[in-house]
Amino acid sequence: MKLNIAKFLPFLLLLQCLLLTTNSKAQEQAPDTVRVGIYITSIHNIDFKEKEYTTNFWLWLKYKNKDFNFTDNLEIPQAKTMVKSFTTVDTTDGEVYILMKLQCVMKDTWTINNFPFDHQTLRLSIENSQFDSKSLVFVADTFGKQYDARFTLRGWNIDSLKMSTGKKVYETTFGDASLTEPHTEYSNFKVKIILSRAALGLFWKMFLGMYVAFLISFMCFFIHTDSIDSRFGLSVGALFGVIGNKYIIDAALPESSSFTLVDTLHGITLIFILGVIMTSAFSLKLITNGKAIKARHFDKKMSVVFFIAYVISNAFFIYGAYKGW
Repeated sequence: MKLNIAKFLPFLLLLQCLLLTTNSKAQEQAPDTVRVGIYITSIHNIDFKEKEYTTNFWLWLKYKNKDFNFTDNLEIPQAKTMVKSFTTVDTTDGEVYILMKLQCVMKDTWTINNFPFDHQTLRLSIENSQFDSKSLVFVADTFGKQYDARFTLRGWNIDSLKMSTGKKVYETTFGDASLTEPHTEYSNFKVKIILSRAALGLFWKMFLGMYVAFLISFMCFFIHTDSIDSRFGLSVGALFGVIGNKYIIDAALPESSSFTLVDTLHGITLIFILGVIMTSAFSLKLITNGKAIKARHFDKKMSVVFFIAYVISNAFFIYGAYKGW
């Protein structure tokens, strides 16, 4: 039995046309690739109050589609300001190579729960403001290092730097009437830098006044019972000293609704100073009842209890902040 190919010829032609159309659409929808790399030369002016930092870096891009024009269409979404100090463009061999030097003031959010033993994450991303992800996708250039380990970043250590690519979704059409739903995607190149603070010196600089105030209050236990009024005066003065120290530290930090290490340590100190005042009041009651010797023994016992409890509670919370609990 012979197979009549002529009968199936129209169907074969139709199938071929469908395959060609599908391949053509797939080729039309395939976005062009842009290889991008970064080398950070400086991070400075980390401002907690203004929630910003400044960074200088080299950025290079390699691609074939000359319409991308990153010289004019480069966008850094989180940047408050962006200054291009140097740009060079090379179009040899049919490929565009752009190298530029940028300085950006970046906005970011800070995690201050464990301040000053805090770890911060700095984020930087770039996009093309004209072409969405249907036309352009980024590929990270991971060859070599991405930052200079010798650059000045006073008081901080760089724990890691990670590069990645993805898509940024905007729930809007940007006024494009051809889009049927408010959903637009742009390819982006992201850099995440994790920093840890060298905090020991800063810790003592900020909390030394608080600890001195507590020690002044603590010395009340060693004042003779004949000068009981002086004990109250010193404790009240120490109380205001701790409050003043907290206001000074809070003025340098952004507002936070959570309970931070700064709040915890100052709160503990205020509670212990209040405890000193209460023990002084109890000692005064003993003295007025003619029990001066008992009051003296009570002060000695409470001095040991208060000192040990204060040191242990501070060490516990400081260690927890250092470990990131």
